[in-house]
Amino acid sequence: MSTQTLKAPANIKLARLGEDTIVPPFECGDNDLNDFLMNDAKNYSKSLLAVTYLLQADDEIVAYFSLSNDRLIKNDRERPVWNRINRIIPNDKRRRSYPAVKIGRLAVAKKYAGKRLGSYIILAIQNMYINEPQRAGCRFLMVDAYKNALPFYQKNDFKFLTEQDYNDDTRIMYFDLKAILA
Repeated sequence: MSTQTLKAPANIKLARLGEDTIVPPFECGDNDLNDFLMNDAKNYSKSLLAVTYLLQADDEIVAYFSLSNDRLIKNDRERPVWNRINRIIPNDKRRRSYPAVKIGRLAVAKKYAGKRLGSYIILAIQNMYINEPQRAGCRFLMVDAYKNALPFYQKNDFKFLTEQDYNDDTRIMYFDLKAILA
């Protein structure tokens, strides 16, 4: 998926959520994701904890996602995973942690489900960190994926960071941005 180009429908625009943004009702089928957009996203932004972006069509929110800084940290109990990650980093650059950005929330309105907007969002985020100038380095995308979203992230080339969270409600997954440049 990461090497493909997806385009959002022509009438859909990407905008950063601002303090003055009027947020119309949003329904994605998940109360936690709906509630975050309606009640928490602006406070996260004001507190410098996350930035939320909206995909809008006219006065309607089609989808949204939130990003925050993160890092991928070495876990000595998951040596095979860390060895796989270190093999893609030159020897003289290897560290105990690597800069990342976390996809804190990602939701598509029920009305727009099945139109590949989630994959479009993943590609838009990748583009933000590969093709646009950044103020800080970022090598990985991270997500604590809900169990029902695991197939979506796997389809978009995310990998599991650990097996220790196999039975948890969410699983930590990562995507190597450098893979796009290869």
